[in-house]
Parts: sequence; C-alpha cells; structure tokens
Amino acid sequence: MPLPWLMVLAPVEGLARAIQLSVAPVFLLAGISGLLGVISNRLARIIDRGRELKAQTSDSSVAVTREARQELQLQKRRMGLMLKAIEFATVTILLVALVVAIVFVSAVARLDLALLVVPLFVLAMACLMVAVLLFLKEVQIATGQIRRWF
Repeated sequence: MPLPWLMVLAPVEGLARAIQLSVAPVFLLAGISGLLGVISNRLARIIDRGRELKAQTSDSSVAVTREARQELQLQKRRMGLMLKAIEFATVTILLVALVVAIVFVSAVARLDLALLVVPLFVLAMACLMVAVLLFLKEVQIATGQIRRWF
C-alpha cells in the first residue's frame, strides 16, 4: 500500500519536470522577441525614409524625383522583406509556445507526445531560419544602397 505522502509527492515531481522541460524554449522565445524588436525598428526606419522620399517626389526637380522614385522602390522591397521576416518570426513564436504547452501537458499527464513535439519544433526552427534569412537579405540591400551613395 503506497504511503499518503508519496502520492502527494508524485504530482509535484511531474509538475517540476514539466517546468524544467518548458524553461529552455522560453529562453528561445525571449531571443526571438529581441529579433522581432530589431526587425520592427528597421521597418520603422524604412517607413520614415519612405515618407521623406515621398515628400521629395512631390516638390522636386525631374532628376531628383527620378532618383527618389528609384530609391522609394528599393524601400518598398526592403519593407516587404521586413514584413515577411516579422510574419515568420511571429509564426516561430507561436510554434515554440505551442511546443512549450504540449511539453508541459505531456509531462504533467505523463503522455508521450514526442511525435507531436518534434515536427512542431523543427517547423519552428525552419520558420526562424527563413525570418533570419529575410532579415539578412534586407541588410544586404540596405548596405548595397549605402555603397552606391559613397
């Protein structure tokens, strides 16, 4: 016959294990949130520059207007890349949060949900890689644009 204190201890151990398994992905969430902050700041700068260029096209000479429109097209491309990067980073956060929830439930309920967790985590990492590659492409476009100025 099990001892009463042992029956109380078992659920607590399961909860402690669930918390342990959920902590590592939470650090990943914090890192992705930082990346989202950087991407959002870049997007804000792109939008500000686009507004400046739009103002230049309305009250400038034809030559300045042509250059401003070309640069505005480049800003639109950069903005599109940043928006896609935000989308992929957001999906990554949602997938990692889902993984954390499933791991937590799995540990508490003593279910083996590895067949569900593994593909979700791999998908989350694939989305993160796409977000970072989009970010890299935008940075390359921005640096190429600066090189043309100097």
